[in-house]
Amino acid sequence: MLSLRSLTYLLTSLSITSAAWLTTRETACNNSPDLCSKAYNEIVHLGAHDSPFVRDASTDYSTSGNQYYNTTVQLSAGVRLVSAQVHESNSEWHLCHSSCDLLDAGLLSDWLKEIKTWLDENPNEVVTVLLVNSDDATVSELAAQFTTAGIVDDCYVPASTSTPPTTWPTLETIITGGKRLMTFVASLDTSTITTDTSYLMDEFTFIFENPYDNTNTSSFTCAPDRPTAVQNDVSAAIDSNRMALMNHFLYTVGAFDIETPDLTDINTTNSDSTSTAGALGQSLASCKSDYGKVPTFTLVDFFDQGPAIDAVDNMNGVTSPTGRTAVPARDTDDESASTWSKTSFEGVETLAEDVKDGQTPKLGAWIWAAGSWTFGGINLSGGNVLS
Repeated sequence: MLSLRSLTYLLTSLSITSAAWLTTRETACNNSPDLCSKAYNEIVHLGAHDSPFVRDASTDYSTSGNQYYNTTVQLSAGVRLVSAQVHESNSEWHLCHSSCDLLDAGLLSDWLKEIKTWLDENPNEVVTVLLVNSDDATVSELAAQFTTAGIVDDCYVPASTSTPPTTWPTLETIITGGKRLMTFVASLDTSTITTDTSYLMDEFTFIFENPYDNTNTSSFTCAPDRPTAVQNDVSAAIDSNRMALMNHFLYTVGAFDIETPDLTDINTTNSDSTSTAGALGQSLASCKSDYGKVPTFTLVDFFDQGPAIDAVDNMNGVTSPTGRTAVPARDTDDESASTWSKTSFEGVETLAEDVKDGQTPKLGAWIWAAGSWTFGGINLSGGNVLS
């Protein structure tokens, strides 16, 4: 028979154990307690392709926009990878869609500040940034943007900048360490990475991608495309310990061969179905089978459609996500849409007036203006279009 002292000790121990278990269960990592013990490369991170390029009133509903909502809304809704293109404009580093004459989303440092604010407000989340280094910014130039944004102290530093690890730390370990921003750049001169800038990881040292320039669902494949060292060789890609990034979005081709995000079948493209050809769920399952493990990242357009997060939750085994904020109602003002053609044609008229004034617009300016008129919404703001 247990003595009163022994019984008290047993009950106290059970209470402490239960409390510890409940604390673990109540602490969510990337919106789920079930993911805390998972390594960073053992789960799928939902990515917003061209995150800062939005299709809303702020861009006159530009058809170059890849998302309906800004980066803050994306992160709050469950996106954990945000990508952007970096271009030089007027001696500053901007986020521009293909060209700063087409769609300019502002300074890289301002966007990083936005991410910093979100990270500070969400201390149990690990976020990944993927920068496409379109104009070959140097390591020091990019690092200066991170310093300006005050986000360097949040950046994860890998054990090696030249060799990917076999296994990454768990989300819980990363969160506890306080370095919750993973930063990959395509691409960098790795020989110029210093100890102080080692948080800037060369994408293709650590990641391989499938093809990204797709215009038909039949083009989706899990075959590695970049880097060329592992192109079309799944075994080589996996054996290299690179993480898989699965591009899953479509383009439509219009006049002047200008590609814009395809919305025609977006709810199918972003669907969680594992049996529908071209669906996100089907592609994730197919690539998991080919790779022998889940793709670490997937990039989608218009992440809220589908919604894409359902396919990712299914792949991660998340059934009861916590801490997410539903996206607000989207502005679908028909009156705004009806002004596209008029506003776009004004771009052509403006260039004609410039010619009358003796200026000589660049050929690209005429192409963008005509494309804007054709597509209804391509944004001409940003950058110098006059020679």
